[in-house]
Amino acid sequence: MTGATGETGGTGELANYRDHLDHYRSTLERSCSGLDPVQLASRSVPPSTLSLLGLVRHLAYVEQAWFRRALQADLDEPRPFTDPADQDLDFNAAVGTQECVDEAFAEWRRQVARADEWLDAQDDAAMARVVVYNSDGATTPVRDILVHMVEEYARHCGHADLLRERIDGVTASRPA
Repeated sequence: MTGATGETGGTGELANYRDHLDHYRSTLERSCSGLDPVQLASRSVPPSTLSLLGLVRHLAYVEQAWFRRALQADLDEPRPFTDPADQDLDFNAAVGTQECVDEAFAEWRRQVARADEWLDAQDDAAMARVVVYNSDGATTPVRDILVHMVEEYARHCGHADLLRERIDGVTASRPA
């Protein structure tokens, strides 16, 4: 089995993680495609504050937190879409303007590209490498972080399908 999509054409543990991660990243893009800024920012499943735009902002933060901060120990770059005064700023500040949409997608794509650059330099042996992933000194193997990233995207792509379906009846697997 080569993974969710077989896109990399590779075999092995890392290729499998990447196939799944790439599949869910493209699923998120499909869930958001064809919507205007107001629709992307719509909280279509009340009372939840989730929106498609909020998910994009959140996943930009997640990409940076795990690939830059945890896996590369790059703690200098400011965290996107965060504020200590509002733990849910990534969702709460997602507003229906073209500027907000452009900023969110640009940051998400930037973080995905940076993560992919790091992944390009890895091999299957790197999956067992143990990294410190938080300020408390907790450690985990690289593979566990990649599994977590796949899980994070899978969960949020499920949210995205529900949000999108409430907006216009479309889902990533059931186009208009």
